[in-house]
Amino acid sequence: MKVILSEDVKNLGIMGDVVNVSDGYARNFLFPKKFAVEANTKNLKEFEHNKKIITERAAKIKESFKSVAEKLSSVTLTIKAKTGEDDKLFGSVTNMNVAEALALEGFDIDKKKIVMEPIKKLGEYSATIKLHTDLSSEVKINVVQE
Repeated sequence: MKVILSEDVKNLGIMGDVVNVSDGYARNFLFPKKFAVEANTKNLKEFEHNKKIITERAAKIKESFKSVAEKLSSVTLTIKAKTGEDDKLFGSVTNMNVAEALALEGFDIDKKKIVMEPIKKLGEYSATIKLHTDLSSEVKINVVQE
């Protein structure tokens, strides 16, 4: 089934792409979440008509993310964690902990957009935050003893 993507879908395409997917994937995932519409002649004509509006909106969103990316690159997060011997952490620091620390700094970032390996020792690390399809930012993380 051919569909027109209404939003960016990971591993499938970006907004406005016409892609071929299985019927079940379209009916059970893409259509209920309003990520896509069926690519029939009516929807294709409507999409071509709205394409300019969509590209302008995407450009505005990208510009707003650029300013957020600049602010994020200057942020250094300090996360306190309990440690055992040899500075090993009890548990680990994950993207959820980073998202909570960013929320305390005033950034509302979804934990799914934070790309990092779980941190298991004290020290300085960095995490990549994917803000847009081709825009990401690095955040420095200091893990210190509680």
